[in-house]
Amino acid sequence: MSELFENAIVEKRNVLNELRSGNMTIQELRFFSIYLSKINPWDISTRTVRFPISEFQRIMGFGKLNIGQLRESTDSLLSKIVHVPDERGGYTAFTLFKRCRVSRDDNDEWFVEINASDDALPLMFDFKNRYFKYALWNALRLKSPNQIRMYEILKQYETLGKREITIVELRELIGIDKKEYSGRTGWSDFKKYVLDSCQQALKENTDICYTYERGKTGKGGKWLTIIFHITKNADYKDPLALDEFINLQPESECPEQAELLEEEPEDEAIDYGGELADLLGETCNNEFNPEQIRVIQDLVLQYVGHDYIKCSDYLTHKLNITNAFCKKKDTESRHKYLVRMINNDIKNPDEAM
Repeated sequence: MSELFENAIVEKRNVLNELRSGNMTIQELRFFSIYLSKINPWDISTRTVRFPISEFQRIMGFGKLNIGQLRESTDSLLSKIVHVPDERGGYTAFTLFKRCRVSRDDNDEWFVEINASDDALPLMFDFKNRYFKYALWNALRLKSPNQIRMYEILKQYETLGKREITIVELRELIGIDKKEYSGRTGWSDFKKYVLDSCQQALKENTDICYTYERGKTGKGGKWLTIIFHITKNADYKDPLALDEFINLQPESECPEQAELLEEEPEDEAIDYGGELADLLGETCNNEFNPEQIRVIQDLVLQYVGHDYIKCSDYLTHKLNITNAFCKKKDTESRHKYLVRMINNDIKNPDEAM
């Protein structure tokens, strides 16, 4: 049996808010999980964790590494915000991490070092009785944030073997927007892409599995609650140790030490044909050509109006859905998927965002 990761201790009520908020990529979720595995939750002095550059590179799924890419990645990690609710209906917001350092050690080897923010320390250390343990390696094997969140939600109730939860609360815990899966095919899509997809993923990759059934119902048989039946996964294989997991990630081109600090040459700006088109093109990370962006622009203007910020925010939301559910990776298919969603919002504004 392979050596296991140390269990990551996670404060049940608060720290998972960040994992469920939907603003972490799968790579960032993995990084955060690995960070938790490397600290000692009873020793606050372990709050600063150092990753060799090659390890950080593979965890984050980078190809050729350069300083610009590192800055973008570490800036993103430093921007992750936790919202902790209080008893009066308000909340306190703070970042998970306060400092990240990229440098070289005495052996001239590059590393990435990250330190938790002071406000986040109570979430990660000295939990006393307000915590549950989860097996870190299970989360690392999963392929999407939805799958990781579903695992977190159900793992807490493994001993009880059952959990009944309202559909509204489940969507909130997973981080699904209120307007997603709300159209005519909303429930069937939710079952297919969330409940059934996560069910298969947990069965194939984790130590638990589940079945589910309808709980309380509303008008017309609408599902109000869902009952999960949680069991140990008899087909689960021995988990990997951390080093083994990292070594299984795709090989990346690692730069020479002297080359790392060289700035990546800036791409020549693409002229999409107008101020809004340029903004939407950047919002799409320059994935689409000018003609495709103009099609998107016309549709977004028709639905949102001429508020450029709202146009960009709306398109960002639709891109996140495209990234999550468009199985085809070629640009043309992704463009068609995106256009189809916007057209559907135009035709069914009451069901849209």
